[in-house]
Amino acid sequence: MKLLILGGTKFLGRYVVEEALARGHEVTLFNRGQLNPELFPEAEKLRGDRDGGLEALRGRRWDAAVDPSGYSPRVVRDSARLLADAVEQYTFVSSVSAYRDTSVPGVDEGYAVGTVTEERLREAEALKQSELTTAPFFWEIYGALKALCERAAEEEMPGRVLNVRAGLIVGPHDYSDRFTYWPRRVSEGGDVLAPGNPERQVQFIDVRDLAAWTLDMAEARRAGTYNATGPDYRLTMSRVLEVCKEVTGSGARFVWVDEKFLLDAGLGPWLEVPLWTPESGEDRVNRFFMSLSVEKAVAAGLKFRPLRETVRDTLEWDLGRPADTQRRAGLARGREREVLEAWRAR
Repeated sequence: MKLLILGGTKFLGRYVVEEALARGHEVTLFNRGQLNPELFPEAEKLRGDRDGGLEALRGRRWDAAVDPSGYSPRVVRDSARLLADAVEQYTFVSSVSAYRDTSVPGVDEGYAVGTVTEERLREAEALKQSELTTAPFFWEIYGALKALCERAAEEEMPGRVLNVRAGLIVGPHDYSDRFTYWPRRVSEGGDVLAPGNPERQVQFIDVRDLAAWTLDMAEARRAGTYNATGPDYRLTMSRVLEVCKEVTGSGARFVWVDEKFLLDAGLGPWLEVPLWTPESGEDRVNRFFMSLSVEKAVAAGLKFRPLRETVRDTLEWDLGRPADTQRRAGLARGREREVLEAWRAR
């Protein structure tokens, strides 16, 4: 198969390329050449900017295209329009954040998506995509923009678009640290602040599993919308931490702190305390953000490696990073000690 990747050198795109090359596909990467340009010397590399600089794609043909790097509906529409007569199938990597809310468990692909005002959309579309991701309002409308990207691609290539609504993607080369924090922190031992309800469900997907399934779907020219997160059983926060402890062999002691106490202490869910989405408090519209239905994707062949493997490989990669790496998520050790002391003294 001749496969075009819009990006291909960062996290999910990187693993899609790696998997495609391993399967013997002919791969073309289209990007600006600014991030990890040395990767994949065996692949064809076209240089350009998908925001107004698509010339290198004109006059070419591929069997399928994978777009893991679209945030702006305008930019995705331009790419899909140019490729409409150049590819048979277009995979757009969207997000489960596209849903209007996750206030109920088991949200599936038919649930309503988020919306954005015309004024805010015009403001977003006036920016270059590279500028949009750093705009102060970006994360407020991120999910709605992803939903509009899905619609833009489908309008340009009706019946030929696969929308992959990914959940939290984890594993080696995840620089967001939204999962990486836990294997690393547990490996260090001591008293570890564990957030909220130990039996609260959590969902995420190993980047390698998502890449392999995405490629399976592209090979089969599948279309439609799928929630792509996991696993295919009910995974709890306590189990995640116990697996981290088993894999690292640490003597960590988990101190489960009531979520109301955490909120009152001013701790931030998701980034400051990864994998924590409160079941109470002001953000109840997202209380089941990690309790979505994945039945459709599983029926379409999505498979999940053992959690132990994800934890082991993520930690191994993380330990190889420079010692002065600035973490993008996770609770600072001093702050953790402060909250635990307050919890014990309450």
